Amino acid sequence: MRKRQALAAVIAGAALIAAALPGASYADNPNPGQSKAEAAAQRIAVDLAASEGPVLHGANGALYGLSDDGVPSDAALAPLKLTTISQKPEGGLQHPNGDALTVSKSFFRNGGDDVYILLQDMYTQWPYQDLGIDDYLPKVEKMAKDVAGAPHSERFVYVPFNEPDQIWYKLDSSDPAAYQKGRDRFFAEWKTVYQRIRSIDPTARIAGPNEAGYDTRFLPEFLTWAKANNVLPDVMTWHELSSGSLKDFQSHYDHYRALEKSVGISPRPISIDEYANRRDLSVPGQLVQWVSMFERNKVYANQAYWDAAGNLSGNVVRSNIPNGGWWFFRWYAGMTGRTVKVTPPTANAIDTLQGLASYDPSRKQAQILVGGGSAGAADVAVQHVDRDLFGSRVVATVSEAEWSGYEGAAAPPRVLSRSEVKVGADGSLTVPLTGMKTMSAYRITLTPAGTGTPRAADVPWSASYEAEDPVRATITDGQVYTQGTVSNANGYAASGTKDVGSLNKPTSKVAFDVDVPKTGNYDLAIFYGNQAGAPSTQTLTIDGQPASAEEQTVTYPSTLNWTYRGIQHLTVRLGAGRHTLTLAHDKGEVTLDKIDLTAATTPAASSVSYEATLADPSGSPRYDYSSAAGVGTGSLELDGPDAAVFDVYAPRDGYYTLTPRGSGAPVKLSLHGTTTTTAPERALRLFLTAGNNRVTAASATGSAVRLSSLDATGAGDTAGLASYEAESGTLGGAAATTSSEYASGGAYVGSLGAGAANNLKLTVQAHSAGRYMLIVHYANNQRADGHQYNTNIISRTADIAVGSGAAQRVTFKNTWTWNDYWSVGVPVDLAKGANTLTFSNAGSYAPNIDRVQLAPVTG
Repeated sequence: MRKRQALAAVIAGAALIAAALPGASYADNPNPGQSKAEAAAQRIAVDLAASEGPVLHGANGALYGLSDDGVPSDAALAPLKLTTISQKPEGGLQHPNGDALTVSKSFFRNGGDDVYILLQDMYTQWPYQDLGIDDYLPKVEKMAKDVAGAPHSERFVYVPFNEPDQIWYKLDSSDPAAYQKGRDRFFAEWKTVYQRIRSIDPTARIAGPNEAGYDTRFLPEFLTWAKANNVLPDVMTWHELSSGSLKDFQSHYDHYRALEKSVGISPRPISIDEYANRRDLSVPGQLVQWVSMFERNKVYANQAYWDAAGNLSGNVVRSNIPNGGWWFFRWYAGMTGRTVKVTPPTANAIDTLQGLASYDPSRKQAQILVGGGSAGAADVAVQHVDRDLFGSRVVATVSEAEWSGYEGAAAPPRVLSRSEVKVGADGSLTVPLTGMKTMSAYRITLTPAGTGTPRAADVPWSASYEAEDPVRATITDGQVYTQGTVSNANGYAASGTKDVGSLNKPTSKVAFDVDVPKTGNYDLAIFYGNQAGAPSTQTLTIDGQPASAEEQTVTYPSTLNWTYRGIQHLTVRLGAGRHTLTLAHDKGEVTLDKIDLTAATTPAASSVSYEATLADPSGSPRYDYSSAAGVGTGSLELDGPDAAVFDVYAPRDGYYTLTPRGSGAPVKLSLHGTTTTTAPERALRLFLTAGNNRVTAASATGSAVRLSSLDATGAGDTAGLASYEAESGTLGGAAATTSSEYASGGAYVGSLGAGAANNLKLTVQAHSAGRYMLIVHYANNQRADGHQYNTNIISRTADIAVGSGAAQRVTFKNTWTWNDYWSVGVPVDLAKGANTLTFSNAGSYAPNIDRVQLAPVTG
């Protein structure tokens, strides 16, 4: 399999661009402590000739990253090329979802490799109740039988003990006698459990010892004993769960590899099956630091589970919507070939500029990801660029993945510059980055430069204003709070590490002093948190005057908690110069982090070019760089069975215009299980669901088609969508209509499911037979008993049938409250004319249904 083939590598394991990023000034980025003049640029070196081995993609996993089959969605999972996840055993009581065998279905069908099973998560309590080996062993036997009999059983890895240094065995005790007693008990019970698993599943892979941190006292003793008793783990695991891991991991890794040699055991894969803190998760600039150190050492690593299951540790919004962290991992998944040596300004340090890079001679591509540390400038010095392969000039494309919070939808990373760069006679070049943001990550792609000139990047003016900034913001009846920092690493991420909360009085407000360069429309992005139990509202005024009717009330959907950051967008019109934008308490309560103003753009009016040579290919397409025009990264030539998959973002459900740019044979585009054909340069109107959409392009005839990009434009047009209120349908059994001020039409249908008769039937009309997208608007806030720090949300399911056809089961993630309505897109095939949709669930409750929308995929 893909990652197994890389196992050998795991074990063995000066021209300038005129301006890569726009320069920053205080007005452009009014963050506390940001000086007007940028500090001297740091230097980070990339040596394309110093190979570290094949790209592993090992650091993209997550603990409880999947909660159910369908959460996250297939479209959110597949692009990330996940290598590992960690989940609980089937039927485990630690959490209400995340069962390994259940989620493995979506994990495997979307390209995942190994599922680690935390066997002790069979227990209810945290820390696990210690009932002794006689209680534990029968549970282990059942789990081993379940896994051994499951499809793809060879792709599961058993983790018998979780954090034994802190739970059950107290291997972290400073008392020598207590430590020795715990150690000896652990040795005996490790051997018992290990041998029992192998007796049931002889080819099982077993991982451990899985301590909460790297342990230089225990590991030498454990490995020596395990070797002597023939119970060595197949995969070595431990956790890296503090800010200090950013400086200490390399020494841990080096110590362990030396320890293997001293004990005389063969090198084995390493899995850091929990890493990072809350302040790191979802933050591209933080994630660069963690991923770079794991990837260069070719170890697997799963992000920690601090909050809610099913969002890939804070990188997926709802079920299908990318945030900034998701786009960073999408970049990481797109790296091919081999990684090469990156020398940062400071190695093995906390919160410093770091990077990772890949080089793929077969595709004639180099990709460099950098980020972390303080805001400012950096010179990315690339060495040993092969002039025979790339030529004397390359196109350097610079993009930025910004932090959008845990629950803030993020559009595709913006291209900041496309420039041709001369390669020095010694094979060197430098890409200068300026105006870098602390929480952002940046990607540089290098491809050969053909004829023509790359299209200039369109970078609108933008500025950020912190709610706590004493110079640019005035707080009335609110309080500044400090969030995630190095010393409080499990605090939530916040821009500038602070936000403004307790805005719960009638007079509470924050007034932002902003300065815009010209008169026009601006996207106002408000970074907020809302734990009020329902959508909260604030009143927006501009220079003391009410905003327009559609703008003056800002509505904030619920978030997991006050500091689990989301974003709300609206458009404001401002004249050139200074203004005061005030957000005042209205209904409920929100926490404010910052606002961003961006000129002449809104999320609804998106226009993105997705480069073909950076798409996911299948078959044997040819990479052609004879032209640098357009997106600048050349073209992908597809013929026969060749195909390329593009990840196309939609800010909302609706119709968008997709245009394959290129020449040659007609293009076949596949989306939502249906296919349509067009000529290169000819637009199609297609329905996209909010978030990520996987669009496959191929030749419609088998003859060659050359694609440079797939362009997506539009505002999520809703013309052609039919809407049906749930309460207008026929209700069966206990299903009932309930009034709600938050539901469309003022009501929803609840008490669905928990019996096949408790159903909802809706009659919908199709103007022609074919594939449609059914958009279901729903609410669900079912939860299990609390955990010390995890929020035990529960997804609900509904069986949706068309007419007398077989029902498809659809999963609906928790919406944080019963008063917030999210949407899930479901492909359905309809006959021309009237069709009956039935929503039911014989075994358990379905979500509350507000309304549905229906749209043909091809508009």
